[in-house]
Amino acid sequence: MEQPTFQPAQTTSTMAIVSLILGILGLVGVLPIIGSIGAIITGNMGQKEIAANPGRYSGEGMARGGTILGWVGVGLWALGCCAGIAWFALLGGSAIIFGDTSSLLPALLLF
Repeated sequence: MEQPTFQPAQTTSTMAIVSLILGILGLVGVLPIIGSIGAIITGNMGQKEIAANPGRYSGEGMARGGTILGWVGVGLWALGCCAGIAWFALLGGSAIIFGDTSSLLPALLLF
């Protein structure tokens, strides 16, 4: 009678967990750009780790989710930067056209 071979249980990839946590923290604004970039990097590392050892590691969905959240966070950050630049350009342009530089102070205080 043949003995069953011992198969260790799959463990969730640490990089996948870190990616998901950083993606969430980057998206909610706790670590705005650093968390998002970290989520992208660790998510890709986790996906490679899981692909290299599919029987040992699980958590591909968490790694993919963290990577997606990271890209969404980077996109929102870039969109916010563009909106800020447009805000200053609009108010600065109106100050130059109309000669009223007092409108620049509220723009600086709001941003």
